[in-house]
Amino acid sequence: MSDARWALIEPSLTAWRRARLDRRPTGQPTKVDLRDVFNAILYVNRTGIPWKYLPHDFPNHGTVYAYYAAWRDEGVFAQLNYDLTGLARVKEGRKPEPTASVIDTQSVKTSSNVPLTSQGTDAAGDRREEARHPHRHDWPPPRCDRHRRRPLGERPGIRLLDQAKEKYPTVSKSWVDTGFKNAVVEHGARLGIDVEVVNRNPDTRGFHVVKRRWVVERSIGWLMMHRRLARDYETLTASSEAVIHMDETTPTWRGTY
Repeated sequence: MSDARWALIEPSLTAWRRARLDRRPTGQPTKVDLRDVFNAILYVNRTGIPWKYLPHDFPNHGTVYAYYAAWRDEGVFAQLNYDLTGLARVKEGRKPEPTASVIDTQSVKTSSNVPLTSQGTDAAGDRREEARHPHRHDWPPPRCDRHRRRPLGERPGIRLLDQAKEKYPTVSKSWVDTGFKNAVVEHGARLGIDVEVVNRNPDTRGFHVVKRRWVVERSIGWLMMHRRLARDYETLTASSEAVIHMDETTPTWRGTY
């Protein structure tokens, strides 16, 4: 991670550790460098390796995972996502709080360690898969929720609208794909969000840009550049969401060797 990027998140992580130290019996600071820990987490996310295979120039894999789990469970990754989104919007001359969101669906293969209760099948009925519901607050990075069961539609869509309105009361418009049902539209109306279902043009064959949905589809493309995100190995859905929150946009695998 570059010095400039680290400067954006270092204050939040340092404040988090200081609060942790206040609760420790000895009050003694830990020796591990937070930047090294965060770089190790990004390394796992980018390369897709198991935690225990972290190179030895990073902190011990057990220490790195302990920080990862704490930041996951205490919502640190999610909050960093919100903070960086606001900064990116302000840099572009926008207000930090968005007024619109885009919700779409992506199916991803899972590994055999993912609990059967959270797996589904694809249209052919012969693959383990999950459905990601990326929720785009009008600017990168993506805010993603995970719901690994089929059918798609009502429950994850309603949950995402609730999350959006709770975090950003300014949201008044949302575009969704045809997998989301009338209950989602009606729930949005109760929240003061105009939910518009965006359909593909039936007269156009092959790929074509779909109104507003292209924004979140682009985000899905970015996610696939990280091997930890191209296939889900996480036992907990909270971990599945966390690895998306800590996604760092990179151009491509080509030319990186």
